Parts: sequence; C-alpha cells; structure tokens
Amino acid sequence: MGFRLPAIVNAKRSLIRSRSTSKQTAESKTDIPKGYFAVYVGESQKKRFVIPVSYLNEPLFLDLLSQAEEEFGYDHPMGGITIPCSENTFLDLTSRLSV
Repeated sequence: MGFRLPAIVNAKRSLIRSRSTSKQTAESKTDIPKGYFAVYVGESQKKRFVIPVSYLNEPLFLDLLSQAEEEFGYDHPMGGITIPCSENTFLDLTSRLSV
C-alpha cells in the first residue's frame, strides 16, 4: 500500500489550520466553527483537532469512532470525543479522507 504525498501534505495543512483555530479558542472550547467538531487524539497526551462534520459520512472514520466507543463508551473526560489512536494514525486516516 503506497501513500500519496500531496494528499498527506494537504490533509496535514488542513488539520494544522484546524489546530491553530482550536488554540485561539482554548479559553472557550465550545467555540467551534459551524460544520466542524472537536476530537481529542492520542494515547497518553491528547491533542485537540477540529475536523469537518462531513467525516461522519466516511466508513474509515466511523470505524475509528466505533473503536473510541468500545474504549471510552460515551463518557469522554476531555469534553469532546476522545479517539484512542496515535496522532500519526489519525493524520494518516484523515489524509485519506481529504483526497
């Protein structure tokens, strides 16, 4: 299985923009743009990403959410959805969705 570098770079740029937006709203974590939602990703240290709601239509992303449900149930201690995977895995998955 090969990776398409331009797709990964574009996805990473999109997520970096989303992360920078989330840093600006650190005081008010409920301040998320319309059409987006926050997820927390990481195994030990969680990072916040603001991602498009359209990802909820993607089977790959829904599989990841199912894993989060199995591990955390519906109790998300960070206040947003917590996804139990590494940041690199999450970036890889979202780069495939952005193609």
